[in-house]
Amino acid sequence: MLLPSVTVILPIRNEAAYIERCLDAILAQNYTGEIEIIVVDGMSIDDTRKRVGQITQHSAFSIRLLDNPGKIVPTGINIALRQARSEIIIRVDGHTLIAPDYIYQCVESLQCSAADNVGGRMNAVGKTLFGKVVALATSTPFGVGGGRFHYSEKEELVDTVYMGAWPRRVFEQIGLFDEELVRDQDDEFNYRIRAAGGKILLSPAIKSEYTVRSTPRALWRQYFQYGFWKIRVLQKHPRQMSIRQFVPPLFVLALLFSFALFLLSISRLAPAHWHLILDTWYLIPVLYLLANLVASILTIYRAQKTTQSPFTIYHLLLPLIFAILHISYGLGFLLGLFKFWNRWGDKSGQTRFLKP
Repeated sequence: MLLPSVTVILPIRNEAAYIERCLDAILAQNYTGEIEIIVVDGMSIDDTRKRVGQITQHSAFSIRLLDNPGKIVPTGINIALRQARSEIIIRVDGHTLIAPDYIYQCVESLQCSAADNVGGRMNAVGKTLFGKVVALATSTPFGVGGGRFHYSEKEELVDTVYMGAWPRRVFEQIGLFDEELVRDQDDEFNYRIRAAGGKILLSPAIKSEYTVRSTPRALWRQYFQYGFWKIRVLQKHPRQMSIRQFVPPLFVLALLFSFALFLLSISRLAPAHWHLILDTWYLIPVLYLLANLVASILTIYRAQKTTQSPFTIYHLLLPLIFAILHISYGLGFLLGLFKFWNRWGDKSGQTRFLKP
């Protein structure tokens, strides 16, 4: 049976620490069809380009290294898409190691399901003590909400998947990625697929490992940007948003309200008859702390039961990680509302045509 040709695209920037392992995993695929690899570099300032060049010189595969002056993921993906020659497009991120049968499973899922986008579960791994607890936190519903590609172990139709694999026709029908979105560009693209009647399939047979952020600052910045740019996605596709995406900003608003009540309770500015309200300022923080601790205990218990790994000191960071995920996303969402207050209905940034 003649297998369809595949283009693997890698939008990267400053991935010197990971790119060799990432490319080695792609080069080790057991797929017997034709494969081309397009690496699109966002003008890296580390050794990324040098390391890609070294691998290219010794590889039997077709590897092309292209420049991405825009430096962000959607511009990089679109540059690669315009250069891709294959029937099927598969995205791989620089922080990811794909399984040896990753490409084969993507192609098989596309052919058997007639889906418009397929992907696997994001199996998060950490390289540091902090990273390990981030991987644990982002693999739970309490940590990341209803994003099922983070933790689902069954084949099902979903809203979005990790990375993605598409027939070329999808880009000819739907267009390319939105080049305004620094983050959430995959969510926005998948919204357009679903709005056009397409299907997105999560398959447990498509396996990879994603290396999570390894410091509190990097994690905060990542999820703050997720919340911040979600506003532009909301403004462009208001009917595609789900209730779960509004929970973190509502939670942050509640925390800010509680803090305001606390300041009033220790000042002389509040009217005397407000004492019943002011005396309850601590309820929301305490309730969240209790929910966080319960979720942390259950997460640790399930992890130990599944992996048979002993309790370690890094597990004590779990409540802090949950708080970073929730507060940074919610705060980013609120600041995005302020930043983009006058952009409702503005769909600029979308690139509609797959140009040769």
